[in-house]
Formats: sequence, structure tokens, C-alpha cells
Amino acid sequence: MEITTLGIDLAKSVFQLHGVDADGAVVLQKKLRRGAVLVFLGKLEPCLIGMEACPTSHFWAREIAALGHEVRLIPPAYVKPYVKRQKNDAADAEAICEAVTRPNMRFVPAKNEEQQSVLVLHRSRDLLMRQRTMILNAIRAQLAEFGIVAAQGPARVFALVRRLSEPGDLTLPAIARSALLELGSQLENLAEGIRNIEQQLLAWHRQNEASQRLETIPGVGIITATALAASVPDPTVFRSGRQFAAWLGLVPRQNSSGGRDRLGRVSKMGNGYLRRLLVVGATSLTRRADTNQTRNGAWVRSLLERKPTRLVTVAIANKTARTAWALLAKGEIYRAEPVI
Repeated sequence: MEITTLGIDLAKSVFQLHGVDADGAVVLQKKLRRGAVLVFLGKLEPCLIGMEACPTSHFWAREIAALGHEVRLIPPAYVKPYVKRQKNDAADAEAICEAVTRPNMRFVPAKNEEQQSVLVLHRSRDLLMRQRTMILNAIRAQLAEFGIVAAQGPARVFALVRRLSEPGDLTLPAIARSALLELGSQLENLAEGIRNIEQQLLAWHRQNEASQRLETIPGVGIITATALAASVPDPTVFRSGRQFAAWLGLVPRQNSSGGRDRLGRVSKMGNGYLRRLLVVGATSLTRRADTNQTRNGAWVRSLLERKPTRLVTVAIANKTARTAWALLAKGEIYRAEPVI
């Protein structure tokens, strides 16, 4: 078998392979168990291998590339148009095999283990933050049932939880007090876990040059900088900052036809976590716009005079994304221009 292009439909246990030769003729249609994939690929001559980009694809890309093959990861949305009629593993593998050979196809660069580890920290922190918010809301609501209303802010709820452990303070039934103390214990554990993860992110940030350069951008802190540096291993896959912002879903959705441009709300496509971090950072810039004596600050103030605040934050997030791409692609730091 002279396989030149191979499409692999990844799965948990059973992988589907579809291979073609230089003329495009099908020469391989095969199912393999997980443990037999690398053994089989190790016996093949180096060829082009395509896979859909997914959480496990980066691991397989590294392992297969080590065997001498050229591996390309394709966004699943770009593979779907090549699926013929019914969807099944064989049809998916065939579609991947065809899509990977398209000259204008866009590919996802494979991440290394270090970058994936940093993203695991981010996902774990995000999960713990959501769980903390759930417990905070539960404690606040259950205390309100007994006429105890906590002021706004997590710190106020933490203060009430500490008062629960003091005998004679906050008159509550013993059963309710014991349940709330258990929630308070979970809250303390979550807070400690979040602090530990943030310390690890800070340590990685201090040894990563790209993350340090990204932190120089207004509205980008350590969390956003490390997430961007780990999520974008190769900024050159984007032709411009505009394309990078579109990948993050920070551009208007288009529904244009017949020469008429119809632009809607932001598309919200792409990486939602990065988009959220950039919007949160942009929100902080709008709140400090009056004290920002740079050209960027003057631009923000002019927008706030004409547009709603939330629209301005998305515009700032879009500009921040373009700036981040420029710093990653050119290896520079952010230099703020003073107001002339």
C-alpha cells in the first residue's frame, strides 16, 4: 500500500482510518483499537495524516509526528462540508482525508505538553471559581431564610461563615448551623485550591517570555496573558490581528448577500474562555478611562461618549486581541503613546 494521505477519525477506543494513494484512489479503510494505532502507523512510510482538532488530538499529533509523519489538525466545522450523506466513522475519516489536502484549508497547530498543562490549570481554576460562586450563593440564600442578609461581595459571606463557628453568634438552629458550616468548609477548600493554581500560573508566567510581553498590554493581567500564551502556540497561522479577533468571536456576525453588507451582533465563535477574559479586562479599562492619559485612553473616552458601555468593552476587547497577536507575531512589547 502506497498511502500518501491518511485520515483518522479519533475516538475513545476504536479509531477509523481512511487512506488514499497519490492518484486519490482509496487503498485503506480500516478500524483499529487504541493500542494498535501507533504500531500500525509505525510500519507505514511517512505520509500526510489529518485529524479533527479535539482535546485528545494534540497528544496523538505529537505521538504520530514522532514516527516521521506530517500531522495536520483540522477544526471539526471545516470537515463537516466534506461528509457525504450519512454520518458515521468511515464517512468522517474519508471527509478528514479529503479536507486535509485542500490548499486553502485552515489548520490548528499542535500544542506541546507544557502548553496543555497550563490550560489544564486554567480550566481547573475556572471550574473551582464556578463552584465557589455556587456555594457563595447557596450560603447567602439560606442565611436569608433566617433573616440574615449578607452585604455584596464574597468577603462579606466569608465573614459570616467565620461568625457561624463562634458559639452564641448569629442565632440559628443547630441543624442549619451544621449544614452551613459544612458549606463554609467547602468554601475554604475551594479558596485554597484557587490560590494554589494562581501561584502555579504566576510561576509559569515569570519564566515565559511571551506571557510577560502580553502582560504589558493594558487590560491584560497574568491570567489572561498565560491563557493567551498557552492557547496560541503559533500566531503566524493567523494572517493578521483582524483574523485573530475573528477567531475569538469578537467581530460582527455577517449575513451579507447581493452586494449588501449586513452586520449583526458579535459572532461569539471560537474560544469562549479567552473572549471572556478579554472582555473582563476591557471592562476594567472603561472604569479607569478618566485616569488613562494615553491615546488609547482618549479613544476609550471618545467611544464612551457616543456608544453604550457594553459595546465599548467589546470594541476594546477586539483591539486588545489584535494587539496581542501583533506582540506574539513580532516578539515586541506594548508601548503606550501619550496624548499629544
